[in-house]
Amino acid sequence: MSHFIPITPEEKKEMLKKIGVKNFEELINTIIPEEIRLKGELDLPESLSELEVKREVEKIANLNVSTDSFINFMGAGAYDHFIPSAVFHIISRPEFYTAYTPYQAEASQGTLQALYEYQSMICELMEMDIANSSMYDGGTAIAEACRMALAIKKGEKVLVAGTLHPYYLRCIKTYLSEEKVLICPEKGGQIDIEKLDELMKDACAFVCQSPNFYGVLEEVFDISEIVHKNGGLLIAVPLPISLGLLSPPGEYDADIVACEGQTLGLPLNFGGPYLGILCARREFIRYMPGRIIGRTVDKDGKDAFCMVLQTREQHIRRARATSNICTNQTLCAIASAVYLALMGKEGLREVAELCMQKAHYLAEKIEEIEGFNLKYKKPFFNEFVVETPLPALEICEKLKDKKIFAGVPLSKFYPEREKELLIAVTEKRTKCELDNFVELLNTFKVA
Repeated sequence: MSHFIPITPEEKKEMLKKIGVKNFEELINTIIPEEIRLKGELDLPESLSELEVKREVEKIANLNVSTDSFINFMGAGAYDHFIPSAVFHIISRPEFYTAYTPYQAEASQGTLQALYEYQSMICELMEMDIANSSMYDGGTAIAEACRMALAIKKGEKVLVAGTLHPYYLRCIKTYLSEEKVLICPEKGGQIDIEKLDELMKDACAFVCQSPNFYGVLEEVFDISEIVHKNGGLLIAVPLPISLGLLSPPGEYDADIVACEGQTLGLPLNFGGPYLGILCARREFIRYMPGRIIGRTVDKDGKDAFCMVLQTREQHIRRARATSNICTNQTLCAIASAVYLALMGKEGLREVAELCMQKAHYLAEKIEEIEGFNLKYKKPFFNEFVVETPLPALEICEKLKDKKIFAGVPLSKFYPEREKELLIAVTEKRTKCELDNFVELLNTFKVA
C-alpha cells in the first residue's frame, strides 16, 4: 500500500522553486484545462465517525437492486453468455488470483504457461500467426492496432469503418488524434464498398468490424481484396464467440486482429474489467505492444516459459517502445483460456449456433408485430436493429418494471435515432423468454 507523505508549506515552496514555477496553479497550467478546474470550495457535509460512515454506506448500498433475475437482451459490445462454474473456480486459485506481473520466470511458470496457452488458443481461433497475452480491453487493443499499422506502413492516416462501435472510434481518436483518422461511410448498415476503394488511396490501413456495431455481417472477403489492392493493411475486429461459425480473420487475410474478448468467459461486470485481444502476422511481431510469452527449454532440457520481445518502455529506451501499456488483464486472459479449453471447438460451435438461431427466431417474431420492423435486411449473427413505434428508450424503461433489459437504444450513441433499438440474443435465452418478450413488445401500440 502507498502512504501519503505530507509536506510543509516551506517544503512546497522549495519544490516549486526547484521545478521553476511560482506556484501550484502555474505548475498545472499546461496539464489541467481551466474550464474543468474546481471553482470555490467543495460543498461537503460535516465529518462523521467510523460507525456513522458505515451506517451511511450500508444505507446507500441497500438502494441497489439486484439484476441477476433480469432477462437480458442488451449487447453493443458486452453480452450475457453462460460461463461454466469451473472458470471461476480455476481462476480463483491463489496462484492466479493474487499473482503479479511474471517478471521472474523462475517463480512464475504456472502463470506464464497459462498465458502461453491463451496465446496459442487465440491464434487458433483467429487463424493468425501470433498473439500477445492481452490488452486492457477491445477499444485500446484496436487503437494499438492502428498505431501498429501506422508504424509498419510509415503512414499518416488510418481509415475506419463508419459501422465500427462508436466507443472504439472514440478510443482510436484519443490515441491517434482526429487528424489521423478517416471515416468510411456506411450504406444500409454496411461499409460503403465504393467509398472504401476511393478512400483507401489516402490511408495505410482499414479497421473493419464484423459483425459490425449494428450486428450486420460485412463483406469481409471483398473488403480485404480492396484494402490489399490499395497497398493497405486490414485490421479485423471480429466477435470472438461468432467464430464458432463464421470465417476467422486469417481466412480473409487480415493483417492485424484486435477485438473485445468479453464473450470468452467474462461476466458483464458493469462494464469491466474486460480483455483486449491482439493478433497479427508473424512479420509484424516486433511492432506489437504488450506482453508476449514464449516457450523455450531450461538447462535440463525441460519446457520453460518466459516473457519475450519485451518492447515496453519499462524494458527498452522510451523512444523505441511500441507502447506504454503496463498491464495486460492477466486474470481475464486466463479466464478466457480456461473457457476455451472447457468449451473446445464443438462447444464453441454449439454456442454460436444457439446464439444465431435464437436471434433469428426473435427477429422474425418481432417483425410480425405492427409498428416494429428490422432496420437492415442483411445477414446478421446474434444482434439486430429494430425500428420501434415509440422512442426505444421509453420501451426499455417500461420493460425494466417487468425485469427485462429490452436492448440498447441507439439514441444513446446517435440522438437522432430515438426510435431504433439494438437487440442481442445469446444462448442463455429460452424460447419461453423470447416469446414473452414478443408478447410484451406487442403491447406498445403504434403512435
